[in-house]
Amino acid sequence: MENICVSIIIPILNEEKYISKCIESVLTQDYPKKNLELLLIDGESEDNTIKIVNEYINKYSFIRLLSNSRKTVQYALNIGISNAVGKYIVRMDAHAEYADNYVSKCIEYLEKTDAVNVGGPMIASWKNNAQRVVAAAYHSDFALGGGKNHKEGYEGYADTVFLGAFKRDYIVSMGMYDERLPRSEDDDLNFRISENGDKIFITPEIKSKYYPRSSYKQLFKQYYEYGLWKVAVIKKHKRPARISHLVPMMFVAFLLLSMFLPKILSLPIICAYILLDAYYSFKSPYLDNFIDKIKLIYVHFIIHISYGLGFWHGIFKFISTKW
Repeated sequence: MENICVSIIIPILNEEKYISKCIESVLTQDYPKKNLELLLIDGESEDNTIKIVNEYINKYSFIRLLSNSRKTVQYALNIGISNAVGKYIVRMDAHAEYADNYVSKCIEYLEKTDAVNVGGPMIASWKNNAQRVVAAAYHSDFALGGGKNHKEGYEGYADTVFLGAFKRDYIVSMGMYDERLPRSEDDDLNFRISENGDKIFITPEIKSKYYPRSSYKQLFKQYYEYGLWKVAVIKKHKRPARISHLVPMMFVAFLLLSMFLPKILSLPIICAYILLDAYYSFKSPYLDNFIDKIKLIYVHFIIHISYGLGFWHGIFKFISTKW
């Protein structure tokens, strides 16, 4: 145990479609396995996830399975950190695959920069057509506001990274993840890092592929929850990470108000939105046929509406909550 330098932590819940490729991409890491442990924290999966994981545990002694009876990701992350024995924590996601040098690059950039959290951009990939359209939205400035963590070639300081890697002592000293936040727990952590005067660094040298939700229903639910819990983070820190986080909320409010406004006032703004949506959808380099670009227009709309509705829910839900 004293030889372990890196602890990889991966929250899992009903991941039978993704967990094998995720673990395989850990097994191919060029970081010495004798200095590595993989902690899979399961939120009581009901599919074949545990069966698949146990098959790997029987073959590889550095893989451990931990239980998360509270199911949600923030508890899983803290269980993983608390049980980790490595000097470094590398957070991974079961819905992703990683370059063979992912871990070694994380450690390299932790050591050669003055950042306390390092990671790469979120490169969305796909296994079916619906996922491909959603992946295109993840890289669209119109959908997600142009955050640096969605720009494939960006290197430098940022307000967040995809997943992240830290020294264990540092993340423990920061109180780990806020267990009141089942979503936006990473946003909250990165807020605290910035407020502590520390830095976050992103580099395309840290490579991974993330598989987003594969249905519009799942996407709506995901971004509704993002909007809901973003309000909790904003209230806790008394400021949004970016102004773009407020735009979907204002868009939803405008659509509701437009039912009572004269058409001469509301139609120009609605038309402007549709034109912008179409412009960014048809210029997307991730899609190459007309039908998929039309679908992207719809996916942009789903993201904006779901996030905005969730944000308004959060305003009312957390209006009297003390943090």
